[in-house]
Amino acid sequence: MKIEDYDFHGKEFNFGRLVRIMESNGFIHEGQWDYERVTFDYKLLDQTDDATYYLRVQAVAVQGEIPKEDAEVRLLTPFFGRHYYPHGIEYDEDFPEKIIKKCTQKIEKLQQDLQEAETL
Repeated sequence: MKIEDYDFHGKEFNFGRLVRIMESNGFIHEGQWDYERVTFDYKLLDQTDDATYYLRVQAVAVQGEIPKEDAEVRLLTPFFGRHYYPHGIEYDEDFPEKIIKKCTQKIEKLQQDLQEAETL
């Protein structure tokens, strides 16, 4: 499910600064990058139905290469999905309201931090 109600798509950031902002909000990017793309994941566990969800924010390099600190990257539209073992992430389904609410809160906080970083 794409999260299009927020002003993410097309915003550009220094990769090093973006990593710090994402990590301070609980997102990780472990091995989900190559020299042109990166995916930051926030993992949500729902113990009531033993489900795992991922809120994802992706970016693409516009100057330089990922993971260099000085690379410039452009954000894409965030989205979230449910993980199904062993098949992977499914993005097109009905999500529990509590998961949507948690993702919305996380995106709102992230957007606030990104806006603050733009003014620095």
